[in-house]
Parts: sequence; C-alpha cells; structure tokens
Amino acid sequence: MSTQVHASIDEATVRQISDELDEPEWLLETRLEALEALEELPFPDVIQTPGRKWTNLEDLDYEVLVDPLDAAEEKDQVGPDTVDVLPFAEAVDEHGDLLEEHFGSVVDPETNYLTALSTALFTTGTVVYVPEGTDAEDVTIRTKMNSRSLFNYTLVVAEESSSVTILERQESGDEVDGNRYYSGLTEVVAGENSYVQFGNLQDLDQTTYTYSLKEAAIDTYGNVNWIECNIGSKLTKSSVESYLDGDSSESKIVGAFYGHDDQHLDIDARVWHTAEHTTADLVTRGVIDDEARSVYEGVQDVGADAWDTNSYQRENTLMLSDESEADASPKLIINNHDTEASHSATVGQVSAEEMFYMTSRALPERLAKNMLVEGFYVPVLEEIEVEELREELKGRVRGRLQARA
Repeated sequence: MSTQVHASIDEATVRQISDELDEPEWLLETRLEALEALEELPFPDVIQTPGRKWTNLEDLDYEVLVDPLDAAEEKDQVGPDTVDVLPFAEAVDEHGDLLEEHFGSVVDPETNYLTALSTALFTTGTVVYVPEGTDAEDVTIRTKMNSRSLFNYTLVVAEESSSVTILERQESGDEVDGNRYYSGLTEVVAGENSYVQFGNLQDLDQTTYTYSLKEAAIDTYGNVNWIECNIGSKLTKSSVESYLDGDSSESKIVGAFYGHDDQHLDIDARVWHTAEHTTADLVTRGVIDDEARSVYEGVQDVGADAWDTNSYQRENTLMLSDESEADASPKLIINNHDTEASHSATVGQVSAEEMFYMTSRALPERLAKNMLVEGFYVPVLEEIEVEELREELKGRVRGRLQARA
C-alpha cells in the first residue's frame, strides 16, 4: 500500500480546504473519514494478463503530483433557467439538505484509495439540480486545469419525470513544469421516470495522469445514457458504472477513445442489474496508434432478483500501427436464468478487404484508411445528442488522422 500522499497531506490540509470553502460539519467529517481510510484502502482494480499488469496506479509519485492547496482552474458552468447549475460551494449554501442526502450516496468515498483521496481533497465541482417535471438541455460544464493537481466533484440530481442533457469537458490551461494529476468523481441520482444523458470529453494534455469514476443510481423507469470520450492525458483510468436499481430502468454506456504517441488508456464500463425488467447496452469504440496502449474491461452483472433482464455489450479497438497494443476483457456475471445477454470484443487492424475496395476506386491509401477510421466511430457518434460533443469528437479524430506521418 502506498502512503506517499501522507508525507504532504494531513488533517490540517483537509480542514483548511473545508474551511476556505465554508463547508458544513457533515461534509468536513466525510472528508476526514476518507483521509483516515487511505491507510487501509486498495488501489482500483486493473486487468492483469499473464506476466503483465496493464495499469499500475500505485507507482505514481503522488507526493510530487498532489498539491490541493495550490489548485487553480477556470470553470464555466451554464444551463437553462429551469435548472440549477451551481459551483459546489454555492450549492452547499442553496441546497444544503439536498447535498447532505445525496453526496456519497452513489459513489462510495471509500471505494478505493483514489476515490478516498478525491473525496478528502476536492476543491472544485458542480451541482446540477433538475426539479421534478423539468426538461433541460444545453447544460455545459467546462474545466480548464491551471495547476499541477486538480480534484473535481460533479453531482447530478434529476428528480421524478425530469430530463437533462449535460456536456462536461476537461482541458489543460496554464503550463506547469513536470507532470500533472487530475481526478474527477461524478454521481448521478436519476429519479423515477427521469432521463439523463451525460457526455464527457477528456482532452487534457499529455503530461497529465487522469483518474475518473462516474456512477449512476437509476430509479424505476429511469434512463441514464453515458457518453465517455477520452482523447487526452498521458495515462487515463476511466470507469463508468450504472446501477439499475428500479424496475424497468435503463442505461446505455457509450465510449470512444483515441490514443497516439505513448498514451495509455484503461477504460472500464460496468452495469449492475438489481431490479426486474431492466435493459443495458454497452458500446465502446477506440483507436490506438504509434506506441499507444489500451485496455478495456466491460462487466454486466445480473442479480438473482433481476428477472426479465436484457444486457448487451460490444467493444471494438482498431490498431493503426504495429507498435500499438490493446487488450479487452468483456465479462458476463449472470445469476438469473430469465436473462437475454451477449458480449463481444474485437481487437484488430484496418480490414485489408475494405482497404482494397476503397483503393480500387482510385482513392489514395492514406485517404482511404482515414475514411474507414472515421466511419468506425459512427455507431458512437450516432448516440451523442449534444452537437458540440459530437462535432468536437469528430474534429479531434480527423485532426489526429491528418497529422499522421
């Protein structure tokens, strides 16, 4: 167990963060409990194959990377008048009871070492509150990281029969010497008959180590759709999870990533069926080039009481160079015989047959390959309701393809 952070982070640091944000006692206590738990908690699970541990988060130099008292960012949080899109500190004042009820109700602060670290040290965040019966679009949360480390917390509460579409994105701002660390926790509480689409674009620079965990608890007839796009950072550990807790609840987890140079991407998508008549669909597509590496784990867990379950999973990774590496581990855990489920994963090169078809029609080889790669992402792009996210992802993919030697 690494205890590197404790050389520079202690109770006084946590109290200072909480005091500067003028937080209530219950939130300070939550932070302190998370800090204390660091000594005993493991790091997040990562895939291991014979002779190899794909993502080793324990070896990061957290003592150097983590400096929460020097956190700096630019944050843009906007939404329609019908919903509250508030900085975390303001939400504590305006919706204190709401936060006390839901904070940590989906993401357990002590899930692992890094969630506890984030809970103890977060200095910035956003609360999106969607009242009962409200329909809201164009909620956007943009974070520009201007410091060596940044811990961010996002809480979405969608009440009964409400709907909201959210775009959150992270990018790098001011330069710093050496590497950076970004951590983001996201909780979505989806009430009865609510609908949430949460799109995220991570485009931090390639000096940054990134850890993110997004979880949703979905009530009866609720629906949460995740769009998780990872383009940036040096090392990315991204997990998205949905808990189908209400009868006839639904969730879709759509992922897209593009790694180049020596980027490392560790992508997880998980769904937990605990109620009857639930439906889930996991779709991930990624491209890796140069000496980039990717690993994917998808989990569909069907509980013993989850009668009449439908659960599907598809993951495809396209390798554009011989030096790139990819691995995938789709998993089905079924404890109920009244289940329709499937899972698949493929890793491979651009199809030689498709390339022959394209080049035989007078298309240059490079253009043909780029067109096939762009087309590869179409099943993901079709799921994105937020035009800004859809167009930004298309543009970033096209830009990387055009920059290839």
